[in-house]
Amino acid sequence: MTMVTSAAPGSRYGTAGRPARILVVDDEPSLAELLTLTLSYEGWDVRSAADGEAALATAAVFTPDAVLLDMMLPDLDGVEVLRRLRTEWPHLPVLFLTARDSAEDRAAGLLAGADDYLTKPFSLDLVVSRLRNVLGDAADSPAGTVLQAGDLELGVESRTVRRGGATIPLTGIEFDVLEQLMRVPGEVVPGIDLGARIPGGRTAVVALCLASLRRKLGVEIIAVESGYRLAAD
Repeated sequence: MTMVTSAAPGSRYGTAGRPARILVVDDEPSLAELLTLTLSYEGWDVRSAADGEAALATAAVFTPDAVLLDMMLPDLDGVEVLRRLRTEWPHLPVLFLTARDSAEDRAAGLLAGADDYLTKPFSLDLVVSRLRNVLGDAADSPAGTVLQAGDLELGVESRTVRRGGATIPLTGIEFDVLEQLMRVPGEVVPGIDLGARIPGGRTAVVALCLASLRRKLGVEIIAVESGYRLAAD
């Protein structure tokens, strides 16, 4: 059975009521400056870095609440920077910014653990909106929708997942797929519908995503002939 409740809206602030800290990592000076100015105007504390090593060094002293990360940097690949950031801060939201716009690249980025994937050129409004989502701001809704299945809770607007009171970090793809399953726990979601939430819609990627959800959440996701269903408690 799914329970839908309302949660208080999140905040654009970090701990102790301070402005959220955003780290922008991009080797295009004009874009980095534009993003920094835009996000600062939103009230966030923003720092920038032009390569992977500088990003890691800045993160160590700045301790960001979210990172905008270019995949193509002059020294380290963005996926490697993401891996190192998550080693130190497992729950740190990271959004990829990239000119790589193929479905395969998007799937690879999200499966690597990014919370979102924005292709250049992008609108600044979209960047701000996606950051609000990962920061739990829920700016477009006065109350956030929470889906529940047993002790599993999914915050639709805040894009957070908790089980037994513990927050469980998911990739963007994993969250989207889990949301579909949690809207109808115990009922079959056609595989083609789950594939529509995944770039390329490949069966192998769907299976990989579901395997990861089973491992991270410790839940039973059952494969049937026509699709998948989340076992309802």
